[in-house]
Amino acid sequence: MGLVPNPVWLHVGPFEIGESVVTTWAILVLLGLGAMVATRRLALMPGRAQTVVEGIVDVMHGTIARVLPEQADLVLPFISTLWIFLVVANLAGVLPGASSPTADLSTTSALAVLTFLFVHWAGIKSVGLRRYLAHYVQPNPIMLPFEIISELSRTLTLAVRLFGNIMSLELAALIVLGIAGFLVPVPLLLLHIVEALIQAYIFGMLALVYVAGAVQTQRERLEKGMT
Repeated sequence: MGLVPNPVWLHVGPFEIGESVVTTWAILVLLGLGAMVATRRLALMPGRAQTVVEGIVDVMHGTIARVLPEQADLVLPFISTLWIFLVVANLAGVLPGASSPTADLSTTSALAVLTFLFVHWAGIKSVGLRRYLAHYVQPNPIMLPFEIISELSRTLTLAVRLFGNIMSLELAALIVLGIAGFLVPVPLLLLHIVEALIQAYIFGMLALVYVAGAVQTQRERLEKGMT
């Protein structure tokens, strides 16, 4: 785990490219290559590797279907990609000399903005643009500013929550290592791995709940209001 939160690796004109950006690019490239390799030779009678991949996809699809059964196929690509990226990104801090890109507020903010955009896209895809926008002024137009504040604060909370948890986890690890040296590496490593997995799961589930609210709850409210 790096001692510097986000050192600058290179400059592109006036822009600084930090460690978190480079690590994020590396993770995206590795995941892209992994997806290409995993799906290159799909067969009706799967081998060991395909069985593992299909099992992971089935677990994620089942989790999504329990929350959003009718739109599970619509939501699966985004939520599953989010989960996979977050697991790898959170666990990157386990590597010697590296830090998790999710310990950088810029990274978690970008993920929160993507989630924000996907939530509204899914809502519009499900009920249509006019009906989706109509829920912001129901039961009274005075609710519009409160709905906007709620959407923005929810996105901010999503970004800050993940950033705070991963950053505090890495900071605590550095403090313990600084005090105790390498006498307790295994329990510390296990704690980091467990917490990284938990935070990835929670972020994905919160995103899924927000999507479900945009798709299901608003559809029910609109149908009641327009019948």
